[in-house]
This record gives sequence, structure tokens and C-alpha cells, in this order.
Amino acid sequence: MELASSSMATAGWILILCYAGVILYFVIRGAGQTKEMDDYALGSVLFSPTAVGLSLAASITSAATFIINPGFVSLYGFSGVIAMGLALPLATLGSLILFTKGFRNFGTNVKALSMADWIRKMYDSRRFGILFGFLSLLLITFIVLICVGLTKVLASTLNIREFYVLLGIVIFIFGYMMYGGANSMVYTNTIQAILMVIVAIMLLGSGYDHFSNGVTGFIDKLNTIDPKLTQLTNDSSFLFRDYFEIFIAPFIVGIAIVCQPHILTKSLLLDREEDVNRYLVVGIITQFLFFLVVIAGLYARISFPDLAVDGEALAMDGIVSAYVVKEFTVAIALIIVLGLISAGISTLESLIQSLSTSITNDIIEPLFGKEIFAKDIFGLPAKLVYNRFVIIAMAIITVFLSWQQLVNPKLSVGIFAQNGVYAYFSAAFVPILMGMFFKNVPKEAPIWASLVAVTVHFTVYYGQIRVPFSEADGENPAVAAALAITSAVVVGFVIYAAKNKGIKLRSDNDKATASV
Repeated sequence: MELASSSMATAGWILILCYAGVILYFVIRGAGQTKEMDDYALGSVLFSPTAVGLSLAASITSAATFIINPGFVSLYGFSGVIAMGLALPLATLGSLILFTKGFRNFGTNVKALSMADWIRKMYDSRRFGILFGFLSLLLITFIVLICVGLTKVLASTLNIREFYVLLGIVIFIFGYMMYGGANSMVYTNTIQAILMVIVAIMLLGSGYDHFSNGVTGFIDKLNTIDPKLTQLTNDSSFLFRDYFEIFIAPFIVGIAIVCQPHILTKSLLLDREEDVNRYLVVGIITQFLFFLVVIAGLYARISFPDLAVDGEALAMDGIVSAYVVKEFTVAIALIIVLGLISAGISTLESLIQSLSTSITNDIIEPLFGKEIFAKDIFGLPAKLVYNRFVIIAMAIITVFLSWQQLVNPKLSVGIFAQNGVYAYFSAAFVPILMGMFFKNVPKEAPIWASLVAVTVHFTVYYGQIRVPFSEADGENPAVAAALAITSAVVVGFVIYAAKNKGIKLRSDNDKATASV
């Protein structure tokens, strides 16, 4: 199904090639300043807090926020907006404020390169660090989501087969991320975030005509298509059936969602403590705007009331791409396509950088010993070279899994990604919470909390266990994660209280030194 005109496809090629050229310029610039693994992970350039704040917003915002989640809203209406545009964002942004300073204080003091490295040093536990190194492999599901989203957008714009688009995306992005790392990523993320702000405003404003008869007129249009679109809950979906699924589960998930390596570790790029407030203000305001883009899914549903083009059904993950191509002029559509691509690439860069760092630093090094990195390879530090081989392996796995999701998804690649990512941050939440805010934490408490979180998450999801007094069950990954996080908190703090005969919060001095 070809959605774009030949003129749009030609203009799209020109724009994409120019965009790729700009990205490569900053990659080459950053690569020249990446001499060792520390530079790749944390950077060697001093960035302004505004640039890092924009980079944070770009990293949190992925293809899910701009491409996949509006598709859920197109299918299920207001219930999706409440869950993805209100409950989850409020919890996420509040949690970001709560966690950032404590994580940065300790991470800077001990020079942590990754989330697993932070946990290993916080609890002085090699095995716990290795465990989180392996748990970080779950984030490959998030990488797959982004690659699928980018493939859908570019295939619609350029009118070429999805497999070749996927292959090109992976070779290009994984290829340049072998060299630039954090130094180039902040530059590219800043440009991408600015583009995304422009596109977010365009998408949110694109439904202006639908409000010609006020909000009531807009609601009437949706009611004409399907009355369930304007209800607070939607029993046609396994994601938004009742208030637990649209309020409670997304809120709990939102609190823990920041416990991902490409989010919290962004604060380690700041040089001074006084920069943190500006970094958070810029990041949070920008991010909130990005979260609101899910509303565009309602505009797309009005454009495609039967979710089909020329009688051919639209895949959920392709609804936003189809909407952009149909509703906007070629010039505006291409700008929006660029913003959608930026939303995906910005997070993809951060994930490749953080996950490859964790595999190299938290799995290969502790399992095979530092001796493996003792001698230079090809005139470069061995650790940096091994990291590049890790990225190549990640690229191969990504192509395989992404193609499977393109040809045979379960409703959306979003479900596949949520299952993996939610399991990861469910396990990370209690160790980070206890490490930053509580004194005398026995290792057993966070370790058992993490193990319980992973076990509960996958048991509830694959067993499709139902929540008491609710329509919700584990088929919804957010429900599985909410129960996993709650279980981990209970187990972790029961062990903590039993060992310490009570709960002991850190003082300001304790937080400054972050001694456990």
C-alpha cells in the first residue's frame, strides 16, 4: 500500500539524506573526543544544562510517544489519553524530580558508567551488578519498538519495502553509535528535541478544525464513529477496561519508569550540582508537551473512522504515519516525518549507548576479568573495541526481532516492548529507591525485591492473572508491572525493617556522601 505521492517520496529522500549528513557531522565531531570507554559512556565535553535537559526529554520520548501510543488512542479513545497522556506523565515527571539529584550525587562520586554499575557500587555487590547487567538485556525490546516505529514512518514516506527500510535504519544508526557515544549524542539529541517541539505543536494543532463547534462538537464526531471512544473506560480493549487500568496501573508504572539507564544516567553528564534545577525544568516542560501528542490519535481516528485506507486495514502502528501523509501538504508532512524520526532516533541512540556500555562493563568485564581489556586492539583501548562488537551483535538481534514484530505483532509492537521494559524497571525501582533515601540497607532487601519483581511480572503477564475486584489482568503489561512493583516494595521493606528493626531515612549529609 503506497500512501505517499511520488513527489513526496522524492522530497523525502532528499530530506532524509540531508538529515543523515547533519547527524554524521556531529558523530564525527563527537568521535574525535571519544578516546576511551568513560568518554563513550559519560562524555568528555562540558554541556549546558539546557542542552542536557533537551537531550533528556528527547531520550524519554521515543517512537512510542509520537508514533505507537497515538495509535492506541485512535483505537480506544479517551481512556488511552487518560492513561498515557495524564496518569503516566504526572507520575513520571514527579518521580524524575525525586530521583535525579540522589542518583547523580552518588553516581558522580563513584564514577558510575551505567545503571548496573551504580547498583553494584551502591550495594558493594559484584553479583547484584551482574544480575542487572543481564536484566538490562530486556531493553532490547524497547530498541525493537523504536526500529519498528521508524520503519513504519519511513516506509510510508519513501514508498519502499519495510525490510529494506529496517535494514537501512539499523545499519546507519547502530553504525554511527559505535563511534560517537555520549559526546555526539547530546548534540544530536538537542537538535532532535527542537525538531520534536515543532512537530508536537503541529500535531496538536492539526485538529483545530475539529473544534469548530467547540469541544462538544469534537466529542460528537468521535461518538458518531464509536461511542466507546469518548468513555473514560473502554471494555473493547485489554488495556483500558476499568479505572485500575487507566489510573492506578499507569501511575505506578510512571513512578518507576524513570529507573531506566538512558534516563537517570543523563544527569551524570552535568558538570555542576547547580545545573540540575535548570536541567530538570527544561526537560520536564519539554517532556510534558511531548506526552500530550497522544491526543493526535483522536484526530487520526476522525480521518480514518474505519481505520482503513482504500479498503485496506491500517495496522495500529501505522496509523500516525498514514495520518501525516494524508492530512498535511508535502512540505509540512516532511517536517513532521523528520520530527517523528527524531523522536525514535533520540531514544534509540541513548539505548544503544547505555545498553552496550552495560553489556561491556557489567557482563563481559566481571565474567571474564579486567585482563581481557588489558591490551589495546587495533591501536584502540580494548574495552572500546569490545563495545563496538557488542553493538554489532545488538544490531543483528534487533533486525531479527523487529522483522518478527513487523510481520506478526500482537496488536502492536508496543505490547512486546512494554513486557520487557516494564520488567526491567520493576526490578530496578526498589534498589534505586532504597539506595538513595534509606540508611543501613541490607543487600538482601533490594536483591530479593528485584527477584520478586521479575518473577511476579512475568508470572502475572504470561499467566494472565486477574486483579481482584477489577476487570484488569496480566494480559496488560502495565497491570503486570504495577503488581510487580507493589510486590517488590512490600518484600524489600519487610526485609529492611526486619533487619534494622524499623525504617531509617538518610539525612542530607548521608545523601551527600551516599554511604551505605
